[in-house]
Amino acid sequence: MSYASGKAALKNLPIGVSCGEVAGIGPEVIMKSWLMRRESNLPVFILYGNQFIFEKIASDLGLKINFKSCSPEDAADIFDNYLPIYEIDAPHHFIYGVPNIETAPLVINSIDQIVRAIFDQRLKALVTAPIQKSVLYDLGFKGAGHTEYLAKLCSAHAGEKITPIMLLAADELRVIPMTIHVALSKVPALITEELIFKTALKTNEILKSDFNISSPRIAFAGLNPHAGEEGTMGNEEIQIIIPALNKLRDKGLNILGPLSADTMFYKSARAKYDIAICMYHDQALIPLKTIDFDGGINITAGLPIVRCSPDHGTALDIAGQGIAKPTSFIKSLLAAERIADHRLESLENGNLKSKNLPNV
Repeated sequence: MSYASGKAALKNLPIGVSCGEVAGIGPEVIMKSWLMRRESNLPVFILYGNQFIFEKIASDLGLKINFKSCSPEDAADIFDNYLPIYEIDAPHHFIYGVPNIETAPLVINSIDQIVRAIFDQRLKALVTAPIQKSVLYDLGFKGAGHTEYLAKLCSAHAGEKITPIMLLAADELRVIPMTIHVALSKVPALITEELIFKTALKTNEILKSDFNISSPRIAFAGLNPHAGEEGTMGNEEIQIIIPALNKLRDKGLNILGPLSADTMFYKSARAKYDIAICMYHDQALIPLKTIDFDGGINITAGLPIVRCSPDHGTALDIAGQGIAKPTSFIKSLLAAERIADHRLESLENGNLKSKNLPNV
């Protein structure tokens, strides 16, 4: 396929939405998002799930939604009047707030089939509803979460090992945690020059291709209080972080830091950078969730597919009550559309290799 025809085809494809844990709030926020499709100017999406389950949840919550089973190719024609659904057979029994291994295959198949459809050029991006990993592990689910599982799927489709980056974004802040789900006591040993280099170089590329930022400004948080304060509060900055950042500057990257994490997230400080790379999970997520708890989204950057998700979990404690907010899911859909289009534009301008778009 030529690039010109590939671009036109990919730009008009729908987004695939995975159903997530059906006992959680995922189905609710998906359906509420569709109900707000016009006022939110949502892109066309198709749900990969089980129609009976979603019809029951819609009925229980008093959501007036018409569903229609279809293929991705037909989703755009019916999206205005029906929530398109790509039917996946599954047991119908579930209880709100109680994940069930019987519906776990539906959750995994939903993800698997969307990824395959993206590589087959039938969908343009993936937006995932939250999963409950504990019940999926009993089914053989591998990896610490969505990010690791998607990396494995994409590596198999692409024929090469892919290492993604967790990027979280809100309207006023983007953050990347360099280390994610590890004990805080293990973090210092994981902060190496190699990790800093890999994260910074990939982040620089991602901001250009996915966010259309021509000269990214990348801020690094320090590991220790006051970024070590010249070694009086820890030596990692002097021994590892500062030398690595200086080498990145020598390569032409616009690097700020290491900055003291207690002062780098207030409003005027945030205006000086496009993204903050943090040393550990909470250092990144606390400011983002404080600034915009309902609107933050999770972007799995560095994959050959576009994947976004709401920055919240299954919220089992409020499932079935009809009080879940769709804000983050709506922003995930809008972000997936923008990122997919930015990648196509970057490819057109020669700033992105074609291997970063499936089969173009």
